[in-house]
Amino acid sequence: MGHREDLLEGAQRCLLAKGFLRTTARDIVKESGTNLASIGYHYGSKDALVAQAYIGMVEGMSDAFEGGGELQGEPGTLERFTEVWANIIGTMREPGSMWRLSMEIVAMGDQLPEVREHLARAQREGARGIVTLFHGGREEDVPEERVDTLGYFYLTLMMGLMAQWTFDPKSAPEAAQLAAGLRQVIEGAAPK
Repeated sequence: MGHREDLLEGAQRCLLAKGFLRTTARDIVKESGTNLASIGYHYGSKDALVAQAYIGMVEGMSDAFEGGGELQGEPGTLERFTEVWANIIGTMREPGSMWRLSMEIVAMGDQLPEVREHLARAQREGARGIVTLFHGGREEDVPEERVDTLGYFYLTLMMGLMAQWTFDPKSAPEAAQLAAGLRQVIEGAAPK
């Protein structure tokens, strides 16, 4: 493995152990067995590196979101909705969950402007990817209008869940509760 990959893995371990604000370039270098100059050479800055490390961790969750294999519910159904949210919530239950890092960015993002900027750019692709998780298909085929509506709807729901699971996991909702709530919204919106 080269310095680039070593730095990325070292940054991921540091983020999980210390979070964004407390992770230093020296921590990453020590954890990765590289040197300070390699951060600038490969990533431009420590903030760009930790942003890329976090994005890599989120992208690595796609297997867990799919339940480690094929989803059973048909794309676009309440069954798929419930199944995917159950898988996502399962990742929030894990000790040392990486989702607390998202809450750190929300709460402290003004102290990490470069990290926040990198993550904001990646958010659009996250919105595109989450649409395919719930509705099937390929990311490159998701129209921009669907990213702007459905994709951001799911990301907003995910951010709310992260906040609830981080703040009080005992009272945070389960997937079945989310599906029941969605069913009530749909029924309430139906013409009478």
